[in-house]
Amino acid sequence: MNIRELQLFKHLATTLHFGRTSMECNITASGLTRTIQRLENAVGEPLFARNNRSVSLTPAGILFREYCEETLSRWSLLQNSLQSDATLRGQLTLFCSVTAVFSVLPHIFSRFRKTHPQVTIHVRTGDAAKALPKLRTREVDIVVAALPDLMPDEIEFIPLLQTPLVFIIPKFYPEIVNYSLGVINWETTPVILPAEGLSRTRGERWFSEKGHRPRIYAEVSGNEAIIAMVGMGCGIGIVPLLVLEKSSLQSEVEVIELSPQLTPFTVGVCTLRKNIDNPIVRSFWDIAENERTDNLKTP
Repeated sequence: MNIRELQLFKHLATTLHFGRTSMECNITASGLTRTIQRLENAVGEPLFARNNRSVSLTPAGILFREYCEETLSRWSLLQNSLQSDATLRGQLTLFCSVTAVFSVLPHIFSRFRKTHPQVTIHVRTGDAAKALPKLRTREVDIVVAALPDLMPDEIEFIPLLQTPLVFIIPKFYPEIVNYSLGVINWETTPVILPAEGLSRTRGERWFSEKGHRPRIYAEVSGNEAIIAMVGMGCGIGIVPLLVLEKSSLQSEVEVIELSPQLTPFTVGVCTLRKNIDNPIVRSFWDIAENERTDNLKTP
């Protein structure tokens, strides 16, 4: 097996989609299939379970992914060590929400690109609740995420900003909110909760501390989807204020003040502690640290 084959396997292990990997990696579908077959023959076990509807990693595939990621990381280190100049070369993979692309990363990206123009940055976007799980499985090098209540020992975190977690109601469908003696009746008012993640945890904690048993109308992946459903009059939602302020649907909803307030989010960049040894990750990390320092100096 060679580095190109390992790179193709790593990409497919992330996308779990032969068509997408063949297109993004500039290889024919048949060529990709033959590559995976060669790797499976070399390993002696199937690496992917395939049917007409889905692709998934086998237990052997999960183990091989760890080997693949470690090998590619060491290859990147070797390449940079052998360079006769100080120019970093290689790639950096990062996962974040679309909101983070606009609000957290611009200055960091600008500094990094000017300093290391030979490094290719691959940005993958999606539900922020999936950021830390993707980091733990080594699908990406760095993520932008909210600081969890309990930070795992193997993860490093640089805080960059703080944003409140707020309740929102539809602006044009006020009848969806039911009141009893002047306060919201949570047992009859529909509530839209995140399907997973820190917003879900802190929302459930708030309801428990207040002694409410909310009527859950829907469990949704992604803050933008929650804002959209609230705007359409489906119920009350919980989202980070930073996301709401960047949303094109902001005018469709209103923030309501409830006491006590939900615990705010501390948002920053995260990586596995072992990744810090990678010079590309280390440079991005140092730039993020400088950005945090600059933010603290800003009045």
